[in-house]
Amino acid sequence: MKILTIALFLFLAACSSMSSVSTASDSTPTEKPAEAGASAVDSYVIQPGDMLEISVWKEKDLQKESMVRPDGGLNFPLTGDIIVSGLTIEQLRKELTAKLTKYVPDPVVTVSIKQSLGNKIYVTGKVNKPGDYIVTRNVDVMQALSMAGGLTAYASENKIKILRRVNGEQKVFLFKYSKVEKGEDLEQNIVLQGGDIVVVP
Repeated sequence: MKILTIALFLFLAACSSMSSVSTASDSTPTEKPAEAGASAVDSYVIQPGDMLEISVWKEKDLQKESMVRPDGGLNFPLTGDIIVSGLTIEQLRKELTAKLTKYVPDPVVTVSIKQSLGNKIYVTGKVNKPGDYIVTRNVDVMQALSMAGGLTAYASENKIKILRRVNGEQKVFLFKYSKVEKGEDLEQNIVLQGGDIVVVP
C-alpha cells in the first residue's frame, strides 16, 4: 500500500511538472508581427490647391498639412521648398524620403490627399451644365462632356477645343465630337489634366 501511495505521488508530481512546462511555453511572447507592405502606388497627380497631409513615423515634428501653392510648391520641415505639382503621391513620397534620409535614419514617410481641390477641369460653352469639376481619376474629353450634361442642341459639335497651359504657354487641341462618337479619330479623345478647359462653341 505504501509503495502504491509513493507511485501515485510521483505520478502526480510528474503531471504537475509537465503542466508547468506547458504553461511556461504558452506564455512566451510571440515575435513582433511583420510590418504591413507598402500600399499600392497612387497615380493621382498633385495640382496647385490640393491639401496634402505628410507625416514621418515616430517624428512628431515632421507631421504637417499643407496646401500646394499656385506655383506648385510647398514647404516641409528639413526638406525646404519642393515643387510637387505634376508629381504623383508616390513620387512625392519617394522624393521626401530621399531628402529626409540625410536627417532621419530610415524615414517612413506617408503622403495622403486631404482635399483634391486643385485637380479641376472646366467645361464651358454650349453644354447643359457648364462649370468646374473636381476629378480624382483619369477623365477624357467625352467623359468630361458627359459630366457637364452633354451638348446642347445649338452646340457646334465638331469645333470643340481643349485649352491647356504648359509651362506658361497656351496649347489648343481640337475635338470633333461626331467623329469620336462614331468610333473614329479616337486619338482626339485625350485624357484631361488639371486646369484644362473644354470649350464648346
